[in-house]
Amino acid sequence: MAERPTMKDVARAAGVSLMTVSRVVAGESGVAPRTAARVEEAIRTLGYQRNDIARNLRRKAQDSRTIGLVVDDLANPFFSALARSVEDEAYRRGFLVLVGSTNDDPKRERDVVSAFCARQVDGLVLVPTGGNRAFFREQMARGVKVVCVDRPAAGLSVDCVAVDNRAGAGAAVRHLLEHGHRRIAYVGDRQEIWTQRERFAGYEEALAAAGLTVEPPLVRHGLRGHREAATAIHELMASPTPPTALFSGNDLVTLGAVDAGASRRFALVGFDDFLLADKLNPPVSVVSQDPAALGRTAAQLLFGRIDGDDSAPRSVVLATKFIDRGSGGPVA
Repeated sequence: MAERPTMKDVARAAGVSLMTVSRVVAGESGVAPRTAARVEEAIRTLGYQRNDIARNLRRKAQDSRTIGLVVDDLANPFFSALARSVEDEAYRRGFLVLVGSTNDDPKRERDVVSAFCARQVDGLVLVPTGGNRAFFREQMARGVKVVCVDRPAAGLSVDCVAVDNRAGAGAAVRHLLEHGHRRIAYVGDRQEIWTQRERFAGYEEALAAAGLTVEPPLVRHGLRGHREAATAIHELMASPTPPTALFSGNDLVTLGAVDAGASRRFALVGFDDFLLADKLNPPVSVVSQDPAALGRTAAQLLFGRIDGDDSAPRSVVLATKFIDRGSGGPVA
């Protein structure tokens, strides 16, 4: 019978000291995120079994009173507002929040979550990437509670708080159609992101309901920021048959469109409100969602799970609001 792997085996496989492995296993601080992720990977590969009985007794005796928040990009005002509301809920309960960004990169997501779990967070509020869910199931089996926000995690049976992205996008496109537009462009982030797929689906469905089909030359996916969005807008402007209207898939893309002068050339409606959108000339019409409500609801669900709620996972869908400021008006 093969011998059970030891901490020394894990240290050798990860290329670190025995003390570093001990710190990761014990959930102590002072281990770099990438190093902690490497140790966790060696533990999974070797099948090393921690003493979970002792670990659970230690956790029950002294919870960390810390949660982790993992978002796509903390520099995005939407996620900043969401993070603040999670922090406020945690503060009211005497918890601290560790915050990390993934840039929608599954490997970076694993590194951040490994580092948080090595510090024995009691739970995670997660804006998931499209990465492998097995890693999260392992953490959940060790007692870490997980709640998804903004988008669900395929293959992970946990609470999720999101908005009705498809309905919100459909309302925006119908508004443009009602003002006489038939050549409506779509510019958005990567289609691998669930929210972007839902918003593009809403765009497609609204066009189909009006008897129109999507025109590929009018669609731009994969725009990760306002600079890439501005470039895409200039390409659309230079087209021999440009659109008359534009629907953008998130706030950063909308800002890129505004920078490129789209709101002076096309009718424009964006998904997500943003600071000073009502002060621009022309003011920008948007599909507004409430990031603070998303964060607050997700945090409340997470603290319920930490307190012992073991009911079936819940899916909470919040409504969006269309704000008409005039930028989605008739064809000039």
